Amino acid sequence: MADTFREALSERVIIFDGAMGTEIYKHGVFINRCYDELNLSQPDIVSAIHGEYRKAGADVLTTNTFGANRLRLGAYGLEDRVRDINASAVRLARDAARDRSWVAGSIGPTGSLLAPVGRITPGDAYTAFREQAEVLATSGVDLFVLETFTHLAELWQAVRAVRSISDRPIVASMSFPFVGPGQAQLEGDSPEVAARTVRNWPIDVFGTNCSNGPRGVQHALERLAAATDMKLIAMPNAGLPQVVEGRTIYLAAPEYMAEHARRFVQIGAAIVGGCCGTTPQMIKEITTFVRTATADARTRVVMQSAEQAAADGAASAGVTPTPPAEKSAFGKKLYSGEFCVSVELDPPRGIEAHKAVEGAKMLLAAGIDVVNIADGPRAVARMGPSALAQLVRQHSGMESVVHYCCRDRNLLGMQMDLLGANALGLKNILAITGDPPKMGTYPNATAVFDIDAIGLITFIQMMNRGLDFSGAPIGGKTELLVGAGCNPGHVDIDIEVERFGRKIAAGAEYFFSQPVFDPELLLHFFERTAHFPRVPFLVGIMPLVSSKNAEFLHNEVPGMQVPDAIRARLANAGSRDEQRETGIQVAREALAEVVNHPRVNGVYVYPPFGSYSAVLRILDVIADRRARPTVV
Repeated sequence: MADTFREALSERVIIFDGAMGTEIYKHGVFINRCYDELNLSQPDIVSAIHGEYRKAGADVLTTNTFGANRLRLGAYGLEDRVRDINASAVRLARDAARDRSWVAGSIGPTGSLLAPVGRITPGDAYTAFREQAEVLATSGVDLFVLETFTHLAELWQAVRAVRSISDRPIVASMSFPFVGPGQAQLEGDSPEVAARTVRNWPIDVFGTNCSNGPRGVQHALERLAAATDMKLIAMPNAGLPQVVEGRTIYLAAPEYMAEHARRFVQIGAAIVGGCCGTTPQMIKEITTFVRTATADARTRVVMQSAEQAAADGAASAGVTPTPPAEKSAFGKKLYSGEFCVSVELDPPRGIEAHKAVEGAKMLLAAGIDVVNIADGPRAVARMGPSALAQLVRQHSGMESVVHYCCRDRNLLGMQMDLLGANALGLKNILAITGDPPKMGTYPNATAVFDIDAIGLITFIQMMNRGLDFSGAPIGGKTELLVGAGCNPGHVDIDIEVERFGRKIAAGAEYFFSQPVFDPELLLHFFERTAHFPRVPFLVGIMPLVSSKNAEFLHNEVPGMQVPDAIRARLANAGSRDEQRETGIQVAREALAEVVNHPRVNGVYVYPPFGSYSAVLRILDVIADRRARPTVV
């Protein structure tokens, strides 16, 4: 690696690898074996696992030495092989890294409680840790990771031992079982106590791993972030293990793990990775998802460059932009106080757009104001939204809101696309960061993310003032009505509120929300955002079609949160038809509860699986509301 680990730690989020033990188990190695000894007897297995993590994008490969201290190896009669096992482990990881990843020497706890509670004295633990650390250091590790400790007293002996023989970076991580809200901790020191205790230790990073899966790690990380300003690491296991046909497996999906990794970064983690049950595919997904969480930092760098160009006299302040109400028919309706209804129109996966066009005709006849056309949702390749919007306008007369995604295009492509959209009269743009590529049409597709949605809004408003992204004149101005998305049910509402305000400051002229299933979450979001300037807001409503549909959205689609009570209601509904009716009723109830709120200027309906008839069945709820003007 060209830069050092400490240099990279100060500049970007670092990705660790995932599980070693459970990956070895997949190769048919029984759990009564000493997995650390496989560095000598079956090195090809260990090498292959390291190689898969490197290919997945891991910045750090962790040696297969978690239990390779004298005290734990003694249970297998291998206490005299400490040097051979650890030295071989470093060679295997180093060979797999190919100068593309750092190698971290893994040191785990002794496996026994320290005296006076246990039989291992602090001095015995220190001696065992020092012996192992010395071999790892002389064999050439770049850093040390002390992981899955539950007691500070033992972790201190490991830190002291490593620092006595090396000044290389130390990443220390503890497991905090059952630290969720309202839960008692199973054992060990609490996150707050741990954070206060280690703040003056000679370590570079502190954090948590394992901890009963992503949610447990998230709760622990939130508590650590509130208690310290240290660099933090978060590496969950893949949920709780399940025994299926005699094999112990982890059932969490790669997207589920990756979405939590993105949340960890948003909370403040400088390092993310995985523990037990985490696979190379999960690390690959985590790598991609984390890029979306850090796109904001890249946006700031790019925007600062544009601002500097203007400050240096390379560009003017531009011309006066066109008012939102004059940019499009949709803008005129929104800003004149008309209650608007928008429905999402699914782009086809192939070349035939007839169904979408006919759907637009039906919606126009039903009084829908505008259709929304998504841009590769869930990273699935479909017809481009601008092309479909043009076909819809030509053959039905329906106005469209074109979603525009930062995932797939660099700054050059964005400017070309947006200039073209303006020239074609496609004036309504919804700026979105975009879902990272995952198990969809092309799971190996490269995500770009030069900027995120906030940067894109800023970019569009620069073009509306007649300037390109470098601040140079474009010979006129665009008249794009730019909107943004928001998620009132976001798992971290503080982050969502902050980004909501930044989108308004960047120039967002309307908002479409993610589907709202629990009106209380929306009302709470309105309370939290009441201090921001008022911008037209269309609340998202989605009629659920089945219990399976609700579970999929809740567990597999990033950003979607379907409350437990609603999922239970669908599960208890009976037949598929009864579940569909229940889903429609839930949507009607949610819409009826929020439609008269003064902050709601319209509704954005998501048709489940393209079922426009289900959409129309909820519109009678808003008949009276549409007859009254709103205040913007």
